[in-house]
Amino acid sequence: MAEHALTKDGLGEAAVDRIIDALDSAGACFCQDSFRRDALSSLDQLELKDRVRHLITVMSVHLPSSFPETARILDEIKEHWPEPDQDHQYYFAAWPVVDYIAKFGLNHPKISLPLLRKLTPLFTAEFAIRSFLEVHPEEAYNQMLIWCLDSDEHVRRLASEGMRPRLPWGKQLPQYIANPAPVISLLENLKDDPSDYVRRSVANNLNDISKDHPKLVIATCKSWQAERVTAREWIIRHATRTLVKEGHPEVFSLLGFTRKPQLSVEAPILSHKHLMLGEPLGMAVNITSCATEKQYLVFDYAVHYVKANGQSSAKVFKWKNLRLKPGQSITLEKSHPFKKVTTRRHYQGIHKIELLINGKHAAESSFELHIP
Repeated sequence: MAEHALTKDGLGEAAVDRIIDALDSAGACFCQDSFRRDALSSLDQLELKDRVRHLITVMSVHLPSSFPETARILDEIKEHWPEPDQDHQYYFAAWPVVDYIAKFGLNHPKISLPLLRKLTPLFTAEFAIRSFLEVHPEEAYNQMLIWCLDSDEHVRRLASEGMRPRLPWGKQLPQYIANPAPVISLLENLKDDPSDYVRRSVANNLNDISKDHPKLVIATCKSWQAERVTAREWIIRHATRTLVKEGHPEVFSLLGFTRKPQLSVEAPILSHKHLMLGEPLGMAVNITSCATEKQYLVFDYAVHYVKANGQSSAKVFKWKNLRLKPGQSITLEKSHPFKKVTTRRHYQGIHKIELLINGKHAAESSFELHIP
């Protein structure tokens, strides 16, 4: 998720006032005017995560230097936290409160871990818990196994989300990137969780692991699939989305796609042989089934973008999943935008559109992109 203006404003003046009111109601003794002045100083010049760090520092100045003493205040803060409003940014106000525990309570795991469990419904403690997994790996992991059984879905989700090896916005967990077996053991407790919120985290966690250990994730999904629990099918599809995009050969049969498609595929028909940056590129492809049985297929396409050095780099995009009857012919159509974006710089030259069927090359066409 990008740190843009609307997101970072979730930790603006209104959030500072929420923090002040909650701390005051929880029994903290501090000068509210000084806290507010320090908190708002240069806040509007900072991006989101820097605002989190800034507000943690302000809290450390105005709250007791003894973490156990401050922890007693934070232990009461949930009861005094204002009810959510319609603003989705409301929840960001609790982020520095929760992450304060990771910075100043790291040497007090017996106090901090239960506190993270209590506060995670205010704002997920998935970022804070990672410091404890680094410094107190056994104690934190055992606590997260217990959280898998918690009655609160936010706590159960924390057990999964906090252990994602490559959590977006969070520090990576090298020990679990290298050996994800403990993570998968924990996920076994959550694979049939009644909460969609938790099951989505389980799927995202497995998807993270698949980037480094694809065969392990496929084996895990096969074992879960063997018990024929219908609700797991969504987890398996979502957990293997990166493997599908990368065309990993074993994932397609796992998901029920045809192992060896029998097709007649024409080269993609492109709307332009010469395209100006800013125009969309139309694509159409004609496909005929040559099989005597129904085929279940994944159609994706890769754009081979020209790089600054003249080489190309492919990015895969979803197109369509469909079933083809024996002898059936179809035409797929798609429009792909080529415009200026902050995440990619375009370069003039020959670009290739590659059609992928069940992750494998099927056909391709080229066009030349021109930069005005």
